[in-house]
Amino acid sequence: MFLDLRMKFRLSTCLVLLLSAGLSGADAVRATTIRVAPIYLSPDATSSKLATVDRGREVIFLGTSGDWAHVEANLTEERTVTGWMENKGLIEPSSPNGDKILFGEAVDSEDQASQRNGRHYAAQDAMRLYGQVAEMFPQSPLAGEAMYRSADIRWQIEKADVMSLPSAREQAPDLRRGMNEEYFKKVMKKFPNTKWADLAAFHLIDNKVCGDWQGQSKCPAKEAEIYEKYAAEHPQSPAASEALFQAAYRWSALIEIYKTEDDLKKSEEAKTRAIAEAQKAIAQAGQSDWGPRAQRLLYMVQQGLPTYGNQQ
Repeated sequence: MFLDLRMKFRLSTCLVLLLSAGLSGADAVRATTIRVAPIYLSPDATSSKLATVDRGREVIFLGTSGDWAHVEANLTEERTVTGWMENKGLIEPSSPNGDKILFGEAVDSEDQASQRNGRHYAAQDAMRLYGQVAEMFPQSPLAGEAMYRSADIRWQIEKADVMSLPSAREQAPDLRRGMNEEYFKKVMKKFPNTKWADLAAFHLIDNKVCGDWQGQSKCPAKEAEIYEKYAAEHPQSPAASEALFQAAYRWSALIEIYKTEDDLKKSEEAKTRAIAEAQKAIAQAGQSDWGPRAQRLLYMVQQGLPTYGNQQ
């Protein structure tokens, strides 16, 4: 009986601890920093510096002392550190206009990344900051765009790496490493029937196109149909005119490719389809650059000027 009582006590104690831990996690106040912030051992700038937190990294408040916050900071996805940081530049879900402040910092970081002498790793800062807008302010009017921009930056960084590999020149797309589709698919799931979902779906085509056509008809014919399908399924997308142009270009390339394969019938069919898709792109483009580009392509096809190969 004594053992039973002791066991019940231990179980009760464990239950209390588990419940307390759950409440602690639920009540945790999360924030993100819009500046590079040092973490100190104690609430004193003269104490030992433990680490530095980059823009857009998440911190969890553990307590405060005057103008200092005791935090657990995520330095990377794998590493956290606990220490003290000045309570400046920290945006919480309750911060007035917090979504706009984070978004503004992300835009500034993205601009830095586009400059030749811009801040190092500014693109990664922007990626995290946009992500935090969507995470911390899911009801914000900026949430959809922020989540898309974060996914887009991540995609472009990864694409640059993937395309630098020898496998990027392989003909079949499944012979190279593809970009991670998870983040764009989250945009499509969380913000369906929006232009951000449409744009996310357009980027996913990158994983379906060939690295090198190698002068053969198989790749451009398949890709043209992929772009046509996208334009048909996303007629309101900002990328619809680009998709139509890409389809038209591939049909125009096939005019010459089919000739090298001694298939003049398919060459004429490709010309007809190139003209049709180019005309659709012109009608769809509005004021975007894809209208003039499609107009040029249409002119070249009608004039019999090659758009692909050594004769272009």
